[in-house]
Amino acid sequence: MAAVAGTGSQVTSGKVAIDTSRCGMKKCRVGMKVELEILTCKGLLPRVCPSVPRPLLLPQLHQRKACCSVRAYSTPAVSFEPLADPSSYIPGRADFYGTSQYAQRIGPNAGPGHFRQLKVGGQLGDLIVSSLGVGTFGGSEYEEVDKDYVKTIIRGFNLGINLIDTASNYRSMHSELAIGQCMAKAVQQGIVKRNEVIVCSKGGFLSFDYRESVEPRTYIEDKYVKTGLFQWDEFVGGVHCLATPFIMNQLEISRRNMGLETIDIYYVHNPEIELGVVSRSAVLSRLRNLFVALEQAVRDGKISMYGVSSWNAFRVTSGAKNYLSLEELVNFAKAAAGGEDHHFKVVMVPFNLHLQDVATNATQSIRGKRVPLLHAAAHFGINVITSSPLFQGTLAKNIAPDVKQRFPELGDSRTDAQCALQFSRTTPGILATLTGMSKLSHMEENGAIVRRPALSRS
Repeated sequence: MAAVAGTGSQVTSGKVAIDTSRCGMKKCRVGMKVELEILTCKGLLPRVCPSVPRPLLLPQLHQRKACCSVRAYSTPAVSFEPLADPSSYIPGRADFYGTSQYAQRIGPNAGPGHFRQLKVGGQLGDLIVSSLGVGTFGGSEYEEVDKDYVKTIIRGFNLGINLIDTASNYRSMHSELAIGQCMAKAVQQGIVKRNEVIVCSKGGFLSFDYRESVEPRTYIEDKYVKTGLFQWDEFVGGVHCLATPFIMNQLEISRRNMGLETIDIYYVHNPEIELGVVSRSAVLSRLRNLFVALEQAVRDGKISMYGVSSWNAFRVTSGAKNYLSLEELVNFAKAAAGGEDHHFKVVMVPFNLHLQDVATNATQSIRGKRVPLLHAAAHFGINVITSSPLFQGTLAKNIAPDVKQRFPELGDSRTDAQCALQFSRTTPGILATLTGMSKLSHMEENGAIVRRPALSRS
C-alpha cells in the first residue's frame, strides 16, 4: 500500500482514492473535532459548565488543583476490591470454545474471512472474533439512546458481530451500563453465551457517573483525591490519569457497570495525552507500573488481556512528543509478567481511507529497523483493532465513484459507509474494525457486509 499523496481535492493511496472535495472532507475541522473529543473527556466537562466552550474549562480545573493539594488529606491504603458483589456479575469470559461455536452457528451467513483469530495463546486459547465490531462512543446521554444500543447490539449478535467496545467515560457511563443490560438480556434469553462475546473497555480518562448529582469538582476531590486514587500532579489536562490506583478503580467501575466477572480486553486509554504535559520518563514509569497491575488483574480473573488504545502515539515519528514505541511497551509487559508469557495482546488505532499512517509510515522500530505499526505489531505478536473507519462520519457519504468501484464484492447496491468499512477490515494486518452503531439502521447497513467476503487485500 502506497503512502497517501496529494494535497488537492484527490487523496490517493495505492488502489484507493477519495475525492475530498466531493465527500466534504475538511481535514483541519475533522482533526480538531477528534482531538477535542479526546482532550475533553466527553461526559464530564459538559457537566462542569455546559454553557462554557469545552477548552475553557481545563484551566479552571488546574486552578482548582493549586488550592487543593493532596497533602491536605491523609492518604489511605488503596483497595482494588470490587465495587459490587461479584456474585451478581455474569460469570465467565470469551474463550476459544465459545467464540468458535458462535462462528459455526453464524456459519454460511458470514462471508469468507469475516471471522479471524485473535491470537492470545496460553490457557485461554485464541479467540474467534468478527471483522466488524460495535463502538459505543457516540450518542447523547439519554435512556432512549441506551435502549437503541441494546437493540442494536443484540441485532449485531444475530448478524454475526461478537465484538463490543466501550469505556467508562463514554456518555458518562451510559454506554457501559447499556452494554451490561444488553449482555444480561442476551445471555438470559439464550441469544448468546457469555463465552461467545468479546467485550472491551478502557481506562485513563476521568469518568463521571451521570447518576451522581454532586458538583463535579467536589466529585473529583471526594471520589479520587481524598481516597488516594490519584494526586493532583497525576491528573493531566483536567481529564486524564495513568496512576495505577486510579486505573484499577476504573476497571472495577467497568466491571460493576457491565455486570461482568471478566472484561475480555482492557485498554489503557490514550496515554500519549500525558506526554505533552508530563516528562516522558514519568509517563513511561506510570505505564510500567500499570502493566504490572494489569498482569495481576489477569491472574485475578478480572480481565483476560490488556492493550493500549491510542489516537496518535503509534502514528507519529519517534521525535514527536506524543510518540510511543510498541517495542518498549512489549518489553514493559515482559518485565511485568516475568517473561514472554505476558498478556499485552492488543493495540487500537485509527485507520480509514484518509488516515493510513499505521500502514504506511515507518514510525516503529524492530531491532533498529523502522517499520509501520502494522508490521511491528505482527512481529511482536500484537493484534491490531482499528477505530474511526468512517472518519467521524465523513466517509459515510459522497465517496468518489471510482472508490466504490474498488469493492465489487459488496454488490451493486453498496453504500459509501460499507465501502469505507470494507477498506479497513480487509487491510492486511488488521484484525477487526470498530464503528459506532447506536441505531438499528446503522447496524442493518453496516452489518450487511458480514455476508460479504472479507479476505485481506494484497
